Amino acid sequence: MTYAEFFYEIKGKFMGADVSDIKEHLAFQFNIEDEEAGGIFYVEAKDGVLYVEPYEYYDRDAMFTCTPEVLMKIAEGEMDPVWAFTTQKLKVEGNIDKALKLNDIIQRKKKEMKKAVKKETNKTKKTVRSKAAKK
Repeated sequence: MTYAEFFYEIKGKFMGADVSDIKEHLAFQFNIEDEEAGGIFYVEAKDGVLYVEPYEYYDRDAMFTCTPEVLMKIAEGEMDPVWAFTTQKLKVEGNIDKALKLNDIIQRKKKEMKKAVKKETNKTKKTVRSKAAKK
């Protein structure tokens, strides 16, 4: 997997998280260590909007360093970021209090995904009922 492929896949894991009620500015830089997928990007919550961009963020609150696999597991909710840090799979520099808010953004995204799946399931059920009623 190339950096570009990884970036767009991970961007999809973050985008859509509802950060409209986050009043403080949060900026996280990710340094991905890998020969093929390695690179740098940032996640920023600003004015209730979430940005994920493939650039360095010099005025960041925290910087995370890990492999693509670790970040993907964290973003998908399969690995707790605190556990990843404790086991040294994830390195963190900067403001630890703000770094912990990364998990909040991930949980918000998971909640949005569950809502979307539930909405789609309900839509499918309605369609099936409607078709059954017409027969």
